[in-house]
Amino acid sequence: MLYENIKKLVQYGVETGLTPACEKNYTINLLLDVFKEDEYVEPEEEYRDINLEEVLNALLDEAVKRNLIEDSVVYRDLFDTRLMNCLMPRPAQVQNEFWSRYEKDPQEATDYFYKLSQDSDYIRRYRVKKDQKWTVDSEYGKIDITINLSKPEKDPKAIAAAKLVKSSSYPKCLLCPENEGYAGRVNHPARENHRIIPITVNDSPWGFQYSPYVYYNEHCIVFNSQHVPMKIEKNTFIKLFVFCKTFTRHYFLGSNADLPIVGGSILSHDHFQGGHYTFAMAKAPIEKHVTIPGYEDVEAGIVKWPLSVLRIRHKDEKRLIELATHVLEAWRGYTDESAFIFAETDGEPHNTITPIARRSGDMFELDLTLRNNITTDEHPLGVYHPHAEYHHIKKENIGLIEVMGLAVLPARLKEELELLAEYILEGKDISSNEKIEKHAAWVAEFLPKYDNLDKDNIQDVLRKEVGNVFVHVLEDAGVYKCTAEGREAFMRFINKL
Repeated sequence: MLYENIKKLVQYGVETGLTPACEKNYTINLLLDVFKEDEYVEPEEEYRDINLEEVLNALLDEAVKRNLIEDSVVYRDLFDTRLMNCLMPRPAQVQNEFWSRYEKDPQEATDYFYKLSQDSDYIRRYRVKKDQKWTVDSEYGKIDITINLSKPEKDPKAIAAAKLVKSSSYPKCLLCPENEGYAGRVNHPARENHRIIPITVNDSPWGFQYSPYVYYNEHCIVFNSQHVPMKIEKNTFIKLFVFCKTFTRHYFLGSNADLPIVGGSILSHDHFQGGHYTFAMAKAPIEKHVTIPGYEDVEAGIVKWPLSVLRIRHKDEKRLIELATHVLEAWRGYTDESAFIFAETDGEPHNTITPIARRSGDMFELDLTLRNNITTDEHPLGVYHPHAEYHHIKKENIGLIEVMGLAVLPARLKEELELLAEYILEGKDISSNEKIEKHAAWVAEFLPKYDNLDKDNIQDVLRKEVGNVFVHVLEDAGVYKCTAEGREAFMRFINKL
């Protein structure tokens, strides 16, 4: 079976364009070496409609059988990445192909690179397909919800092995360019099939890649080639628009905030996230137009959105960069005790911004989301963070992706919602099951709204209610609430600009 599956894998490489037909023998020999196999007999059978997941699983089973790897998801992932690298073009080839296509059409270049990132199994299509996705209507527009099932959970063996692995600072983090081609280890994913496009952003070297866990279409990451921490400043806005002009037709780009609680998961490495997708936030209209002194030529207004967003628009991105810098500097030092906004307490800064840049027709747009990470005894994880009553659904930080209207919810919810459906339909006591008891109060609150629940509609109801919770979570994250009092407080800040 080894020969058959090697032939299938090489054929897959040729058919997808990963492997030139003239490199067929070379690629077969690379794969034979990985399996420590000296012999090869070409199977006579011709294969069609090759299923990559099935072929890789068969090859991984063979590797386990030959004692080349342990039979666990972590070791299998390390090994199949090594197999896929045998099919891959070298980084320089990918870069040359990308920029050659870019000269004709930037979207053709990104289409090529995105397809390669999927064909190479760097983005594991068959895992991403497992993610559960739906939308929920809200007063703010159609909100996206996803339960992330594409990240494999480490098994106990791998967790134990990771504790024994010698500490390493190479690569420094998952975003460093040194990840390209890295074989990985039990506590660091393999990146042998990973390719990066070097780009210049604001006269400094950066990298462009896709996220292996695509939460939306063409979910890309743009990262500094140096391992330096994130910082929201004037240069941030300059970099956002440099990228948007490079891929002006179809990509937005945004940055997580640069403070804990309201920031992203990797604050130690300067990076942005973008992609070819229109979020609910981008579709949300300006609720109240405002004029900012000195920037009368810039269209500005408060966006109808649960978080506190000031949208600014102009044909000249330089005007947006100057105004955004002005807003950022003002917000950094702004305190309004009556609205529970404190610039700092005991020397710890609290105010920052989550910015998102895009092109809209012949206009540039920049959404400035005001953030504050203050904590209290009542809200130890953050006042403008999901409140405790919603932690049964979402407890993690509200980063850039959530800010724009996409809930990335934990994998545990898949089983929990299935159990809830069963318990609700059978009239069982939800609080009697430790896996779902945390949802009991929530279910008791929304259940009276629905009559005639059955197996055909229960999941739709649960999904709708999960979406409603996420909307409340976003409202919690807003420093100014969508109320008359909240808008009045928001205007107090804008009037200070």
